[in-house]
Amino acid sequence: MPLAQTVPFKPRWYLIPVRVAMATFVVTLLSFAVSLLLGIGGVVLAARLRGAHPDMTFAYRHIAIPAAAMVAAIVIVSSLFMEVRHYRRATTLNRIERAG
Repeated sequence: MPLAQTVPFKPRWYLIPVRVAMATFVVTLLSFAVSLLLGIGGVVLAARLRGAHPDMTFAYRHIAIPAAAMVAAIVIVSSLFMEVRHYRRATTLNRIERAG
């Protein structure tokens, strides 16, 4: 029985923004959730130490949203860099495989 021939992977440049957007969205959402959890814990702890009622909007406005925005900026730049590098590597390997 002959071995099945595999079709070489052809990289597609138009999928780069889709993968970058998906990675940025997921990591930003995760960082927002974690920073909100830590922010709520910090606000509750600070309110208990002061003997006051906790203001939960502070955790959203001043902790979670800025932290998620910083993470989103870092992730979009780094994932764009990695995806372009992966695309160029895959294109080069595909060209070498077709030539050989």
